[in-house]
Amino acid sequence: MFRINFCNQCGSKTDRCTPAGDDRFRDVCTSCGFVQYHNPRLIVGTLPTFEGKILLCRRAIEPRKGYWTLPAGFMECGETTSEGARRETREEAGVTLSDLNLYAIYDVPRIDQVYMFYRAEMSDESFSVGEESLEVALFDEAELPWSELAFPTIEAVLRQFCEDRPSGQFALTEKTIVVQQGVDI
Repeated sequence: MFRINFCNQCGSKTDRCTPAGDDRFRDVCTSCGFVQYHNPRLIVGTLPTFEGKILLCRRAIEPRKGYWTLPAGFMECGETTSEGARRETREEAGVTLSDLNLYAIYDVPRIDQVYMFYRAEMSDESFSVGEESLEVALFDEAELPWSELAFPTIEAVLRQFCEDRPSGQFALTEKTIVVQQGVDI
């Protein structure tokens, strides 16, 4: 379990307890009483396509260096989810997107993360390797590297997309990804 050992306000030690009016343990400052909240992190990304092909990036960083992923990353303060998804796609794949539609929300409670993916059309066929990518490529559905995908969330959004594509109906999907302890996410 994640702990915040020192107060974000005054720097004093914290104690794990249930504050009055709350229903769960929190780290509470022993000096000023400030409650330290640990909230889920938001990851935003895109499922970019161009002429029916799907763009993937091979990771240049850990975790899961060398595995394929969709362009995604942690949302920054001061940006909207769609701005963050566009930024991550530009940083990792050098891609400009013409259209974004919220497509999937995945909760991963074991690691305190929430993923939001947008379906997106690439403005043109140009892409490039970013600092966090070893390689960037367009894949036909039949060529997708299923056994080399970095994370269960990436597999889930790609499988959903492949199921939805024949009908052309891309309803917003919301799922919880359950990952066993010790399994790479």
